[in-house]
Amino acid sequence: MAWIPGGTFAMGAEGFYPEEAPVRKVTVDGFWIDSHPVTNAEYALFVQETGYRTVAERPADQGPPGSMVFVQPPGPVPLRDWRVWWELRPGASWRHPFGPESSIRGKSAHPVVHVAYEDAFAYAKWAGKDLPTEAEWEFAARGGLDGAAYPWGDEPEAGRANIWQGIFPWLDRSEGGHGTSPVGAFAANGYGLFDVVGNVWEWTSDYYRSGNARFDAGDDPLTPVGDVAENPRVDTPAGAAVFASRVLKGGSYLCSIGYDHRFRPAARQPEAIDSGSCHVGFRCVRRQALQAG
Repeated sequence: MAWIPGGTFAMGAEGFYPEEAPVRKVTVDGFWIDSHPVTNAEYALFVQETGYRTVAERPADQGPPGSMVFVQPPGPVPLRDWRVWWELRPGASWRHPFGPESSIRGKSAHPVVHVAYEDAFAYAKWAGKDLPTEAEWEFAARGGLDGAAYPWGDEPEAGRANIWQGIFPWLDRSEGGHGTSPVGAFAANGYGLFDVVGNVWEWTSDYYRSGNARFDAGDDPLTPVGDVAENPRVDTPAGAAVFASRVLKGGSYLCSIGYDHRFRPAARQPEAIDSGSCHVGFRCVRRQALQAG
C-alpha cells in the first residue's frame, strides 16, 4: 500500500461529462491505498481461506449464474445501443472471465473482474481494509497533479494506460488486443499507484448521484437517500426501499479517446450494486485510524 497524505484538491472536471461537474475544492485526510487493483491471485487467496462465492457464481432469480461480458462486433455498429457489444453470459465469473470455457490461468497478476460491490466489500473486510470513498480515490489517482485531466498531465496519451486504441467497439490496435493487463504494466502516477486509469473500473463506497447532486450542502454520499439511481432495489435498516448504485472510477480497457473518454481521475459512472462485468475491479484503502487500531 502507498501512503497518501491528506490535502485539499479540485475534485471533478468541466468540459467532459456533466456528471463530473462542478469542480469543487474537497479535503481528505491521509490514508493508505493499494498500489494496484486487487489481483486474481490475491482474490483467490481470499476465496481459498473463506469459501466465499461471488454474486456471479450464485444462482440468479431469472436464470443461471453469470455476468456481463464484452463481445467484440466483427465490424462497425451504431453506438447508440451498448447492448450490441455486451452480453449476459451464463458461467462468466472471476474464475472464468469470458464464460465457462475461459480461465485465469497465466493471469494471476491481472486485476480480478466480475466482482459486484458486495464481493469487493467482503474482500476488503477480510483484509482488514475498506473501499475508498470517491474523493479518496480521485485524490489518490491524481498523484499530486491537482487540476490535470490525466494522472500524467493534460494530454490524452494512449500509451500511458491500458485503453482501447482504434475504433470502438470493433477495431482494437492495443498491444495484445482488448482485455486486462498485468498490474504494473504501465508507469505509476506521482503517488506510486498503478492502473488508476484504464485496465479496470474500480468500485468506491459512494452511492451514485447524477450531475452535481453529490455536492449538495449536507449531502452524505455514503447514505442512500433520494433519487440516487435508477437500478436495483435494496432495503435500508429502517425498511425503506431505495434504488442504489455505487460510483465506479477510472475507466477501463474499453475506454478510448474517440468514444468513451473516461480514463481520467474525474470520470465517474454508476454501477448497480449487484452487478459485475469483465472490466470492473477494485482496490482497497486503510485509513489512519484503522491502521492504528
